[in-house]
Amino acid sequence: MNCEHCDGELVVFAVPDDLRAYAPDDAATASLCATCLRVDAPPDDGGADGGDSSSDAGFAAVSDAFPSGRGGVALALLLGHLDSLALNRAAVETLAEEAERAGADPFLTLDRLGDDDGVVPHFDFERRRRQAESVLF
Repeated sequence: MNCEHCDGELVVFAVPDDLRAYAPDDAATASLCATCLRVDAPPDDGGADGGDSSSDAGFAAVSDAFPSGRGGVALALLLGHLDSLALNRAAVETLAEEAERAGADPFLTLDRLGDDDGVVPHFDFERRRRQAESVLF
């Protein structure tokens, strides 16, 4: 599947029950565009099972630096909230903490995504990264 906004590859991933409040439409699955980093409900079910939070969604398609497993899911959902950081501060805080609990380093990953030439975010990535860092620390 490809992103309807930039034609980039979509990574469809399962959203664990306890993180669904942060997913588009509170869905059991979500999609992350490997190019523009948009997070949306997938165009169809995509075959992901929301009950299995340990499944590897193939986040390496986004970047080799992207974490796998639950940390990757939390980070992907966090990316979906960065474009409206002022409105989504609580979600960003919760998802960053969840990613860290799962062993991921959200800010290191954001730094590496910012340096990846294949990633062209739909929002001012560097500005949002700095704002997120100031909000969380």
